[in-house]
Amino acid sequence: MIVRIAAVQYLLRPIHDWSGFENQVRFMMQAAGDYRPHFVLMPEIFTTQLLSFMDTRDLPNAVRGMQDYTGRYIELMKELAQYWRVFLIGGSHPTLRDENVYNTAYLFTPEGEVYEQDKVHRTRWEREKWDTAAGDQLRLFDTPFGKVAILICYDIEFPELARMVCEAGADILFVPSCTDDRQGFLRVRYCCHARAIENQVFVAMTSTVGNLPVEGLGVHYGQASIITPSDFPFARDGIAAEGTPNVEQIVVADVNLKNLDQNRVNGTTIPLYDKRHDVYDNEVELVPAR
Repeated sequence: MIVRIAAVQYLLRPIHDWSGFENQVRFMMQAAGDYRPHFVLMPEIFTTQLLSFMDTRDLPNAVRGMQDYTGRYIELMKELAQYWRVFLIGGSHPTLRDENVYNTAYLFTPEGEVYEQDKVHRTRWEREKWDTAAGDQLRLFDTPFGKVAILICYDIEFPELARMVCEAGADILFVPSCTDDRQGFLRVRYCCHARAIENQVFVAMTSTVGNLPVEGLGVHYGQASIITPSDFPFARDGIAAEGTPNVEQIVVADVNLKNLDQNRVNGTTIPLYDKRHDVYDNEVELVPAR
């Protein structure tokens, strides 16, 4: 099965009200939708663009105040997913539940359904500056175009999470991210490559670019990419497509799920199935070496 993925490098620019955000999102979805993708991926916390017209002197409270826009965000994304007949990974949005703020990714379906995936591992900024809570449940979404999982930014740096969803049957990992500098971006990018190779899975990532007059959001380094395993049926360098860093654009690529099935059985290496579970149950032996 050929699956088309569109990953949006979303430019964070100051806006004056909700309509500024909505207009930009509609424009980007128009551009992506014209390519008739099956999946569209937005970046992590790209809704923080709304903070550019909010009072952010008390940053944790400002982030909580974004809850006032959660309903409008969900309705906008539902509408766009249905109109363009796509599975829309709507980036992530600070979401208030039980007095706690979660960094939550949303999956919107062409039929109007909405699913959530909380970020499991928080960065220091999220813990110390935003006072967010951590999610504790991974989900695998069974779509007509393969089984997909969402690992938000820092979560892709933990191999165990990707292995869990891939052993459960994931075909594509979606990684919405938000990074302020090149080294932060490369941590996410390199880990996406590693997870694609380790698990013989496609990985689509994208990032915010641009800047906002808000603490912690003043600079961004980002680049969207669609990454493949490293073997004969796939792109020579393991990159199906990638964008130009730090500009607003959309990256589109077709991936063949049949190649995954064949590679997991007949690949040059088959790391998804070669894992020695018996060894992993053993404790590490400490050997004094003088």
